[in-house]
Amino acid sequence: MFKMTLSMKTSSSSIALTEAALHVLNKRILRRNDQGNPIETPEEMFRRVAREIAKVESKYLRPGEVETISEAFYQMISSLDFLPNSPTLVNAGLPGGQLAGCFVLPIEDSMESIFGTLKDMALIQKSGGGTGFSFSSLRPRNDIIHSTRGKSSGPVSFMQLYDYACQINRLGGARSGANMGVMRYDHPDILEFIKAKNNVDALQTFNISVAATDYFMDCVRRSADYPLVNPNTRQQAGWLNAKYVFDEIVKSAWSTGDPGLIFLDSINRNNPTPLAGQIEATNPCGEQPLLPYESCNLGSINVARFVRDRQIDFERLSDVVRLAVRFLDNVVDVNCYPIPQIEQGTRANRKIGLGIMGFADMLALLQVAYDSDEAVDLAERVMTFISAEARTQSSQLAEVKGVFPNFAMSVFAGKGTILRNATLTTVAPTGTISLIANCSSGIEPLFAICYVRQILGEQKDFAIHPLFEAMAADCLDEKLRSRISESGSVRDIQEIPEKVRQIFVTAHDIDPVWHVRMQAAFQRRVDSAVSKTVNLKRDATPEDIAKIYLLAHELECKGITVFRDTSKGNQVLRPGKSEQHMPPGAQACPECSGPMEHASGCVTCLSCGYTLCTI
Repeated sequence: MFKMTLSMKTSSSSIALTEAALHVLNKRILRRNDQGNPIETPEEMFRRVAREIAKVESKYLRPGEVETISEAFYQMISSLDFLPNSPTLVNAGLPGGQLAGCFVLPIEDSMESIFGTLKDMALIQKSGGGTGFSFSSLRPRNDIIHSTRGKSSGPVSFMQLYDYACQINRLGGARSGANMGVMRYDHPDILEFIKAKNNVDALQTFNISVAATDYFMDCVRRSADYPLVNPNTRQQAGWLNAKYVFDEIVKSAWSTGDPGLIFLDSINRNNPTPLAGQIEATNPCGEQPLLPYESCNLGSINVARFVRDRQIDFERLSDVVRLAVRFLDNVVDVNCYPIPQIEQGTRANRKIGLGIMGFADMLALLQVAYDSDEAVDLAERVMTFISAEARTQSSQLAEVKGVFPNFAMSVFAGKGTILRNATLTTVAPTGTISLIANCSSGIEPLFAICYVRQILGEQKDFAIHPLFEAMAADCLDEKLRSRISESGSVRDIQEIPEKVRQIFVTAHDIDPVWHVRMQAAFQRRVDSAVSKTVNLKRDATPEDIAKIYLLAHELECKGITVFRDTSKGNQVLRPGKSEQHMPPGAQACPECSGPMEHASGCVTCLSCGYTLCTI
């Protein structure tokens, strides 16, 4: 029997949801009838999820104790202390409910594999999951196909096929499809891959990343040549200069936001089950490196809710971390997997991804500037605590429920610690769930202090961050509000006290180095990876991006993504209200015309929650 240690102390027993959160729930989460109208309330939805995830406990607990767990789950998610990824909110308790957000699928160099994986992708995305692929095994363009005496069209052509299928598939679903495409630096088609999204209409459902090794990055720093390898023949297929390739990566990232980099050696140095295979790809937003046919379910704690009187309530945070681990571990068992191979791969390692959201809000409540050593130290301190508590809980679960089946093949075997889960922590972008929880996204800084909110394309108002409004109340008048709304930033407004201006920095106020340092601080204490975007001003140079990519590798991040303001013709998020800031072809949210936030490969409407990612 479990020792019942549920000392959950939620900060509120009622559900406090903003207008925007209710809009998101009504549009995307709550159950609907055939006419498209919601047939459950938010409370009923949270009850549905809590009951479904708690039912696994019947194997280990008495009926009354299962109800206790269910109630604890309900209090945790309805109080918005913690929320699971949106597929869990949408599908838990429904027939065939698929609850995970992240998947990686293999693509081998055969038509059977290419089109078999295409089918698997469609089934996953129909259920709300996002998919990642490495295209590195596919033979290069113009390579001979001996069975037909024809020539290969190359990996990028098959990426275009997947993209088109994903766009067609999403027309019939409630969620937009999202993919990650990865290619190794030494593939003969690497330059074509790097430029694959230079056309604004290309690969609209894909984020893309070049898979770089330490060897490649060393060659970049030395401006050395390196060999290309044909994955079909395993033979050398030419040479490229690493600095030239890196500069092409940087140039495309400056123009379009893609490609990012994933650092394969950093990822596989921390692969918990190396005997089960090497990791080659991640989920669409990069925070979850996975083996082929693995999935992972995510959830995030709103850390802003654990600040009281400028102190972090670590005791209550411990309670929520441990219960959240139990919740996510149960999801592995409750989940209805779209194909048998994924069920087998996922249950073998039982990976979960507990992360955080609301970090920028936490810093504001603590009156700490995001771009400061104090904030970086705090990030590592908070994540160290969460990771330690999560591991303790996983160990306790393993004592009763057993270790993950691949434990004997893992790096933990023989070290005196048993674990229920191969990985425990992840930092996701939290596009939809942070809007429900009314907090800042993931570990991102605030995008803007003020932005224009449009509800259903009609009602317009200037939404000012409530914490800023409270701290700057003595000096805010209509004239000052108007000035803030023009730019979205207060850094250069001298009428605002300097301390307040330091605390309420925005993504574009911050020197890019701080973005990378913050990501690295979290990465040091996270099992999987960290989804983070280095948001850059429009006048950022390619040289700035090169420095960011090199620093991310130096600080042992597992990946890096940048987004330069106006670098996409269809960019949808703009700080402030001024029309003159809109680039040619810019548009608002396709659902409600509201503003959208770009973070870690996702864009999320700040009004209605429409999200172009799957978290």
